Amino acid sequence: MDDTALPLERPIALVDLLDRVLAGGVVVTGEVTLCVADVELVRVSLRLLLSSVSALAAGSADSVPGGLEAW
Repeated sequence: MDDTALPLERPIALVDLLDRVLAGGVVVTGEVTLCVADVELVRVSLRLLLSSVSALAAGSADSVPGGLEAW
């Protein structure tokens, strides 16, 4: 078991969860398509990078697939 995993028995405070998420960063992707009568009218691709400024400045952005240039 790695040292970043939390035991399931212990409740996690929201502050601790946000601290872990911002320290490592999270990438969320999604796609929304609006269709009428099987005709695509609108397609929106979404990409969200959530991280702290200090984590990005330290070079953790290099671990994002495609790097920050893809954004």
